[in-house]
Amino acid sequence: MEPIEPDQWLAQYGQKIEQAKHNAEQAKAQLGDVGGSATSPDGLVTVSVNASGALTNLILRPGLRGEDPERISGAIMTAVAQAQRNAAGQVVQIMTEFVGDSPALDFVKANMPNGYSGDGTDEAEPESELERRDTRPDDEYFTNPPDVMA
Repeated sequence: MEPIEPDQWLAQYGQKIEQAKHNAEQAKAQLGDVGGSATSPDGLVTVSVNASGALTNLILRPGLRGEDPERISGAIMTAVAQAQRNAAGQVVQIMTEFVGDSPALDFVKANMPNGYSGDGTDEAEPESELERRDTRPDDEYFTNPPDVMA
């Protein structure tokens, strides 16, 4: 093995530092664009969060007038948690590009308070009204009506 000259070693080390600095700046730029949003299943509450999960926007639709305040706050908190999971999923994707599957990535994942989208605990999306609608012909529908007392 041939010995490395100190100047050569210093130059290689400087290149590694510059590459790390470039990667960090690139990650910072990508993370700055991260955000998540979610809407309650009834469509009356929509929230947006930034990369750290902080609330950046809250939209309450007029259909909420007269609703129980506890129901409204519950819908807001559920939507915020889902928006945070969406944003966290983006953060995990970006960090995976930069640090790979490593202890650093494990640390990032472990510090997501609501987990992250794609962590294997995602709830199934609720069916849309069109998917829930019974489209059978009337004769079949009335011969075998759906169980509405479930």
